[in-house]
Amino acid sequence: MHMADALISPAVGGAMWAVSAGLVAYSSKKVSSEDQSSRTALMGVLGAFVFAAQMINFTIPATGSSGHLGGGLILSILLGPYAGFIVMASILTVQALIFGDGGLLALGCNIFNLGFWTCFVAYPLIYKKIAGEKPTQGRIITGSLLAAIIGLQLGAFSVVIETMSSGISELPFNTFVLLMQPIHLAIGIVEGVVTAAVVSFVWKAKPEIVAQGAGLKMNTPIKGVVIAIGIAAALIGGILAWFASSQPDGLEWSMFRTAGKEELAAPADSIHKAFASIQEKTAILPDYNFKQTVSKSESEVAETSESWPGISAGTSFAGIIGGILTLALAFLIGTVLRKAGNQAKT
Repeated sequence: MHMADALISPAVGGAMWAVSAGLVAYSSKKVSSEDQSSRTALMGVLGAFVFAAQMINFTIPATGSSGHLGGGLILSILLGPYAGFIVMASILTVQALIFGDGGLLALGCNIFNLGFWTCFVAYPLIYKKIAGEKPTQGRIITGSLLAAIIGLQLGAFSVVIETMSSGISELPFNTFVLLMQPIHLAIGIVEGVVTAAVVSFVWKAKPEIVAQGAGLKMNTPIKGVVIAIGIAAALIGGILAWFASSQPDGLEWSMFRTAGKEELAAPADSIHKAFASIQEKTAILPDYNFKQTVSKSESEVAETSESWPGISAGTSFAGIIGGILTLALAFLIGTVLRKAGNQAKT
């Protein structure tokens, strides 16, 4: 559901940059005021985990489409909504800058669509209400499923609204929305199942972490869980990413059935050109692989994209490097905010 710049006008892109920047600033202020020192390491490894998990597209049966984990709900449950939103913004920034996944002009849209609805709506108003302060296995599963589905539906609808508001594509609203919502319903069910599995694992191993995410002050050693999540992130990004589906994701699938193309050409105005030029320089591992130095024929590209599993040293390298960069960025932000909070109290 990572939007490309081709869907977004400078006005909409700029407005959503401002909205998301404001949410990051507000979340930073809230995180710095919270006394939960053990959360910093968790922000790093969970960022790496969600980054790696997003590399694995799973096939949606009988549709020709695929989907991947959003991860905002997992982050908000285990870190709290404010730290979760900051980590999601870190993940999407690394993806856009280093891997060219999602446009730079559209980065504010993508942070809002994947972070705002899950962290600030689905988590507090749905998951938290169902799970409560003393969650059970059944409450975690029910809350995760409902919150993931509704959060993704709101995110998908935001994609449609932002695209229509931009007015630079010829995608008809009715057709686009009638494709986007059902396909993301299927993706949301899988996201809910995965979220329930991850949260249940952490809840059984260290229930204090789930309590901390809910805002209860229970600083406790979490070294074992941090190591386990870090190992899982490395395995997913380094190896399991080979098994990702090559089918188009929900947004690409909807665009193809609406406009006949999975990707649209960006407008030739100066702002789109400027953002494209920046991203071309920063995206050193485009499409989560080594940058191609020799042009491949269309048949070679098609053969590569259709092979499964897609065993690739470039994919493994991208998965590991992306995880490390995301971990470092989220950990750095968490550390800076924690120190700023401590200084403010002295």
